[in-house]
Amino acid sequence: MRKSTNPFRRSAVITGVLLIAGMVAGIFSVVPVIDGADYIVKAFTYENQVLLGAFFQLLMVVAYVGIPILMYPILSKHNKGLALGSVAFGIIAGVFIIIGVIILLLLLALSHEFAKVGTLDVSYFQTLGGLLQAGRDLVNHVATTLAFVLAMLLFNCIFYQTKLVPRWLSVWGLIGSTVSILASLLFMIRFIGLDAAYMMLNIPIAFQQLVLAKWLIVKGFNGTVQDSKSN
Repeated sequence: MRKSTNPFRRSAVITGVLLIAGMVAGIFSVVPVIDGADYIVKAFTYENQVLLGAFFQLLMVVAYVGIPILMYPILSKHNKGLALGSVAFGIIAGVFIIIGVIILLLLLALSHEFAKVGTLDVSYFQTLGGLLQAGRDLVNHVATTLAFVLAMLLFNCIFYQTKLVPRWLSVWGLIGSTVSILASLLFMIRFIGLDAAYMMLNIPIAFQQLVLAKWLIVKGFNGTVQDSKSN
């Protein structure tokens, strides 16, 4: 029996670590110079900041794709459809992260070109830069967020059904995921911006992921549920 539960314990710990790693990478992927009003002028002078942000954003792919794939063998025993859906949304999130990195590097390239021509055709650079910046925001804060949060929503649906983790934790995740989805949709229709309201709506799922990560690392999944399913 111990051999059957050990893989689940390891998977729980690795999942918890990946959840934390994904959040840390997300924090370090923020590039203040790109979000500023004069990003076209300053981006190339802060090239290392942009490249470092791109690097950490790529690291998020490991977490966003790795978590649902790692969890699939466990969750599929309880609900194969939802488990498969979480893998699909995780992969979609990973693809959008890569697209976001490409747009970030294009903004850096645009800044280099602007530095070469100076103030000549400044309106052209501002228009193109504005489109790239808006596209990056939509990719990062709508497409990527929606895909990964939907993966987490499916996780928490299975957690709630099976009690692999305490129900209060899965209910928290369901509510937090729903509110985060709402935040992305409100941002998409320009009802809110990347402001305090957007951040506040994403706080519940962020803290739930931290608590879930700690729970998985320290206690793992409910062994009683795993044992009964194995039997």
